[in-house]
Amino acid sequence: MESQSVRDKKEPNVEERVHLIVFKLGSEEYGVRIDQVKEVTITPEITRMPKTPSFIKGVSNIRGDIIAIMDLEERFRIERPSGNPEQHTYTLVMEAKDYTMGFIVKEVPQSLTLPVSSIDKAPSFIQDLNINENFIEGIGKHEDRLIIVLDMYKILTSDEILQLKS
Repeated sequence: MESQSVRDKKEPNVEERVHLIVFKLGSEEYGVRIDQVKEVTITPEITRMPKTPSFIKGVSNIRGDIIAIMDLEERFRIERPSGNPEQHTYTLVMEAKDYTMGFIVKEVPQSLTLPVSSIDKAPSFIQDLNINENFIEGIGKHEDRLIIVLDMYKILTSDEILQLKS
């Protein structure tokens, strides 16, 4: 019993941290938990597929796997900042239980670790507006930046997942 309490005193209260991959959509910063991202790669050539929603850009061959590629700016109806023409884009590859998907981002994604306490829940009125779209996990605060934390597994509706699998 004595050794138990000694051990408890030695361990400082370490705050849980969240490791994010941070990227820009439009002019805002977004982040996803690193455990939701299988890899980050320069976007390969995309082959357009018929009868897919416009935000699905098509499919690409990434390391021998054919993966659907989604444009998150288009999916979220985010206006692209004017000015810079299409340069290299990067693809975040996410592997869910039933499907693998690539998400296009415009800049090199950065890695960032935040304490859990610096991520607030999204304001409830925003969640109410997006009843079917509860993919916003919260808003992270880092120095003077606000980072919208997404749950990649909730970005597609179940109907869209079925459409992709067929």
